[in-house]
Amino acid sequence: MAGICCGVVVEGETLSTTTTIDPTSRPSRRRRLDPLPLKYIADMAVPPAEGSRKTQKRNFSSTPTERRDHNSAVENSKSSSQKTVEEEQKIESQRNEVPSPVNSSNSRTTELENEIVQDCPKFGVTSVCGRRRDMEDAVSFHPSFCDDQSQLGYHFFGVFDGHGCSHVATMCKEKLHEIVKEEICGARDNLEWQPVMEQSFARMDEKVLTWSKSNYQSSSCRCELQTPHCDAVGSTAVVSVVTPDKIIVSNCGDSRAVLCRNGVAVPLSSDHKPDRPDELLRVQAAGGRVIYWDGARVLGVLAMSRAIGDNYLKPYVISEPELTVTERTDEDECLILASDGLWDVVSNDTACGVVKMCLKAQKPPSPPGFPGSDAAVGSAVDGSDKACSDASILLTKLALARHSTDNVSVVVVDLRRERKSNSNNIN
Repeated sequence: MAGICCGVVVEGETLSTTTTIDPTSRPSRRRRLDPLPLKYIADMAVPPAEGSRKTQKRNFSSTPTERRDHNSAVENSKSSSQKTVEEEQKIESQRNEVPSPVNSSNSRTTELENEIVQDCPKFGVTSVCGRRRDMEDAVSFHPSFCDDQSQLGYHFFGVFDGHGCSHVATMCKEKLHEIVKEEICGARDNLEWQPVMEQSFARMDEKVLTWSKSNYQSSSCRCELQTPHCDAVGSTAVVSVVTPDKIIVSNCGDSRAVLCRNGVAVPLSSDHKPDRPDELLRVQAAGGRVIYWDGARVLGVLAMSRAIGDNYLKPYVISEPELTVTERTDEDECLILASDGLWDVVSNDTACGVVKMCLKAQKPPSPPGFPGSDAAVGSAVDGSDKACSDASILLTKLALARHSTDNVSVVVVDLRRERKSNSNNIN
């Protein structure tokens, strides 16, 4: 290759300071043109050290006594290996004659795990700072987040849009799914989603209040420079628990969840804006006011009427979520969770159309763990499917192209039922 200097010193050669070699002489040209033998180790070509072939030959050469010892060792190893094989065959035959109950329980457990893996929906996640100075959004996804046998098919997804600082959204990302899990497991057979989610959000809000009172002095957040105790920090929260037969959505703030069913966008949450008629009446009944300052704001400050945190605006701003429970059908295509950085500039119908286009552009997803699936060959850490990931990226780019001025976070969950039919065909 032109432009590359090939200065090679072979092992064993020494450079003499007194002897000079004419680079134009025939021996030197022959030396430069003679190809060096190469060997490949882990897809890298390296020149072998001088004398390596001789070393290999010396290792194979031996005295007659050494050869006899070697042959006897080989015969002994063969006889021992034959005995080991015969013993293993005898043990295997005995095992086949008397079936073990442990093996049967293990097989049932394996079948149950396979069913759970098949029901786990694929998803894609994208979160960008956008045109904001700081990133205050957070995204949470925890497939099969419950340990109880009856709730192994429950999958948690959440989008949290912070304001004032990012630490409340980060706390929700790290803690809220654990709180929901505790509430679900505590309910056991008497599971009712409304009190479970309301109690979960109330506990999360209490954790934020406790943290802000006890850690504000040691906090390294930029919010400590603005207000004491970090009271002016909060976050929206739109959370979905996807089960084999239901879609549970809890919303607190102006993030949103939208279901695409048979090509139609179905909103599963309603934005908590201060000028929403029922929210306006609630704020006024609590003694607060909604002031229009660059849009409707509680006390002229916060552009949402519900959020986790924001202790200085209580009781006007509350953390109580609104809940919807939707039965899953075979016509469900996808679920979209996103912060208002997307919904401010992209409509529900447009977002569903983008996701549908990405899902149809690729083959129906194979069940995780089966040949051809992403999980079988080692997918990304977030477990995202390529079609869902492409859809979330495209929605984010669309929001930025339409001059969204906020952070943009998008979660796309594939709800198509083709996954079951494909698994049946494989079996």
